[in-house]
Amino acid sequence: MVDLVGGLFSRHELAALAEAAAALPFEDGRATAGALARRVKANMQAKPGPERDAILRKVSASLMAHDGFRSVARPRAFARMLISRYEGGQAYGLHVDDAIMDGARTDVSFTLCLSGPEAYEGGALVLSDAVEDRAFRPDAGEAIVYPSDMLHRVTPVTAGARLAVVGWVTSWVRDPAKRRILRDLDLALEAEAAGAADPAQTARLALCRSNLLRLWAE
Repeated sequence: MVDLVGGLFSRHELAALAEAAAALPFEDGRATAGALARRVKANMQAKPGPERDAILRKVSASLMAHDGFRSVARPRAFARMLISRYEGGQAYGLHVDDAIMDGARTDVSFTLCLSGPEAYEGGALVLSDAVEDRAFRPDAGEAIVYPSDMLHRVTPVTAGARLAVVGWVTSWVRDPAKRRILRDLDLALEAEAAGAADPAQTARLALCRSNLLRLWAE
């Protein structure tokens, strides 16, 4: 289940976030990588500090307030968030995210782009499954949201700079197939609300969603 979530920030909010993130001090991104990922990781990450933390608080608050993100991820908490930068041929080879980060289980991963595809060349996030690779270069302000158990990589950035907020979510519902069912029910209820809905039918759909969430949440 891969989703693209937009509408998280106004144009002015996004510009301010990108400007603040670009001004942060950065360090070698391998510092936070696991033993296997460290071998294939070549990027930079913003150093911890009050300015970085203020950006991450703004991003986390916007994500938690966004109906689409909540529907896709069912977020219980953020396990970890960071700000990454790729430039000068930097890339991240094929890897899978750690299952546990800072003592929390990772169920859902996301990459929120602060720079649009016009700002750099290359730098696609490539998600792999048993059938195919899918490459994404979203617009600034869009987030790619996907299960944390997927193999993925970032192709070399050959010009410009790719700036993004990357994060991992502990979900109320750890199974991605169950999250997809709940997401489909959300969309069905949205469609009912947008049309000439039968109140009884709408209530039954809402009942199914609530009861499934009650069964699956942990």
